[in-house]
Amino acid sequence: MRILLVEDDVALSDAVCGYLRAKAFVVDAVRSLAMAGNALRAAQYAAVLLDLHLGDGDGLLLLPQIRSLRDSPIVIVLTARDQVTDRIRGLDAGADDYLIKPYDPAELLARLRAVERRRSAAHKPVLELGSLHIDLARELVSQLGVQINLTQKEWALLRVMATRPERIHTRENLQDALYGFDDEADSNTLEVFISRLRRKLGRDHIQTLRGLGYRLVGQPQEGDA
Repeated sequence: MRILLVEDDVALSDAVCGYLRAKAFVVDAVRSLAMAGNALRAAQYAAVLLDLHLGDGDGLLLLPQIRSLRDSPIVIVLTARDQVTDRIRGLDAGADDYLIKPYDPAELLARLRAVERRRSAAHKPVLELGSLHIDLARELVSQLGVQINLTQKEWALLRVMATRPERIHTRENLQDALYGFDDEADSNTLEVFISRLRRKLGRDHIQTLRGLGYRLVGQPQEGDA
C-alpha cells in the first residue's frame, strides 16, 4: 500500500514514516498543500494521512481534489484539534477517520487497517483462494496450513492484489505499491517480485493479462503466464 503523509512537523513525519515503512508500507511525505497536490497528480495512493494545520492552508482544502480522483484513497485526518465540531467538520468534508494528536503509531496503523478493510471490495480481512490463506489484518499468509514467509516488498505487493482480488492491477499501480518518490527501481523490478511471489504462493495464483496487468486468483485461469 502506498501512502501519502501530509505533515509539516518534521520530527513527527519522520517517526510516522519510519514506523509505517517497517510495516511494509510505501510512504511519501510532504509538508504543504501545494506539495500534496503535486504528489496526488504524480502517483496513485491507497491512503492519505492528512494534517490540518499546514503552513499554506487548512488540510481540508485538499479533500475535494482527493475525492475527485477515480480511485479515491482512504483519508485519515491527523490533527491537534480535539473539538467535536472539528471532528464533525473533517468527516463531513469527506475524511474516513480522524485521529487526535498526540497519537500512538500503533493506533494509526490499526485505524488504517480498519478503514482499508471497510473500503475493500470483499469486506473481508481474510481471503481464501483455494489452499491459499491470506490474513490481511494479521499480515499472515499460509498454504495448506503452512506459513509462508514474505519480505516487506513481497507483502506490500500481495496486499494490494489481495485487498481487491477481482481487480486487474496495472503495472503502474503495483509499482506504486513498491516504491516511493525517493526510491530507485530497475525497469524489471516488478516482474522480479511477481516471480518471487509465484514461487512462494504457487504460480497459478497470480494471473497475467498481457497488456493489462496482473490479478490474484484462486484457480488457474485462461491467459495465465
